[in-house]
Amino acid sequence: MNHNERQKDMTGPVVISGRRVLPVAEMKERAARLASGLRQLGVGPGDRYAIMMRNETGMLEATFAASLIGAVPVPVNWHWTGADLRHLLSDSQAKVVVVHSDLVPIVEAQKPERLRIVEVAVPPEVAEEFALGTVAPTGRYPMAEQLIEDNDPPAESVLTPPMSVIYTSGTTGLAKGVLRDPIAPEKAGDIAGLLRQVVGFRAGGTAVIPAPLYHTAPNVAATYALAMGMSLVIMPKFDAEQFLRVVAEHRATAAQMVPTMFVRLLRLPQDIREKYDLSSLENVSHSAAPCPPDIKRAMIDWFGPTISEYYGGSEGGAWTVCTSEQWLAHPGTVGAPVGDAAIRILGPDRTEVPAGETGVVYGRPPSAWPDFTYLGDDAKRRAIDAGDGFYTLGDVGHVDKDGYLYLSDRLNDMVISGGVNIYPVEIENTVLGLAGVADVAVFGIPDADFGEALAAHVELLPDATVTEDQVREHVERNLAKYKVPKVVVFEARLPREDSGKLFKRRLREQYWPAHG
Repeated sequence: MNHNERQKDMTGPVVISGRRVLPVAEMKERAARLASGLRQLGVGPGDRYAIMMRNETGMLEATFAASLIGAVPVPVNWHWTGADLRHLLSDSQAKVVVVHSDLVPIVEAQKPERLRIVEVAVPPEVAEEFALGTVAPTGRYPMAEQLIEDNDPPAESVLTPPMSVIYTSGTTGLAKGVLRDPIAPEKAGDIAGLLRQVVGFRAGGTAVIPAPLYHTAPNVAATYALAMGMSLVIMPKFDAEQFLRVVAEHRATAAQMVPTMFVRLLRLPQDIREKYDLSSLENVSHSAAPCPPDIKRAMIDWFGPTISEYYGGSEGGAWTVCTSEQWLAHPGTVGAPVGDAAIRILGPDRTEVPAGETGVVYGRPPSAWPDFTYLGDDAKRRAIDAGDGFYTLGDVGHVDKDGYLYLSDRLNDMVISGGVNIYPVEIENTVLGLAGVADVAVFGIPDADFGEALAAHVELLPDATVTEDQVREHVERNLAKYKVPKVVVFEARLPREDSGKLFKRRLREQYWPAHG
């Protein structure tokens, strides 16, 4: 029986991971049994447990299990190995970590003594995608599959389960745990309505999740897709042509992506791009990192008016949203407030500035979205608050006369050179327009005369030849002379998260060793 025949035999929505097809009802049954197993290990209401797994159905099972016993899932970036992982496992006070077998030694090296391990067998699609070969269980810890087999579902479910604690990527320091209040049952319908508007999800459709489930956007998208009665296709990792194949094969209606994926899609040869039928797509949403305008326009030209964008964060969900049509009418925008959300641009004295003037972006999320704090650091939460429900995620930007928001840069990334504010994103977008450039990071470095000067670290396309002078000349032709990088360095690969976020901290610290 081939893949499509197996899917036709299924009634109701399914979760697809590689060649595995699992009815959502069966996945939730397995999650309920796992929940009982975790409770036997001492995980109860309000307790946190970590999930360090690559994309597969088991990660969803572990996430859903938490909600049934009132526990708090803490997704872990499985790339982390050292201080970042040690910080999360300690800071979160997780009682248990659910982890793929091949990652167990990494966890063992960093975990607090009290933390218990539950091991998950590596499924075939993950082993194949990451070239892991045959991964045998360590035999040292309980296996998740055994807990599922040995237990019955809980007799009762928690009426108002906690939301997961998501650790932000830590681009300027150790990651922060975002502790969100539970979603009140009477608000669930409002949240679902917001998600329909933001990511185009609808009952009966099929969503593709190509980004890691340890990030907020794909995590929320996946769990709500299933809650809304959708089928779900999880990609173990993103591959440009494989994404097109998945959309065409499963007649996907929606996908949640990041701009770096768009860049990789646009690099595909024209014959590959034309090979797959993408006509089923109704909405392809993106967020998490700035999208260069040329890339955005090229994607709209290719996919049609299905590309939408939203702005927000782990803390407050989506604050703004814009369709393809709105973006074409307001090029460069990240959208206008969604639902009853609101945006204010505040100056240094925290007073609101007029439309068109740049300042720090403060948002008040939709009223249905729960409040939050930073785990163990209420002071950090208070520091970003401007009152009346408004707080900042650390971005700089402006709104136009129509109320559309435009981001200039991260406040931490702004460079002050000779008393002039310089926003690196503008320079990065310009350098990306130079033939042969695959990626670029622009940031401030110490300068005896001006306080800060600009450095550009550039990643080239394979076989491309670009010189330092060509980078500088290209910037000078398109921007003011004071925005030309003083230092140009070519890198084999820039340090980006799978979410598209760039770790400028890792590049800066070689110039600012005392500050990072």
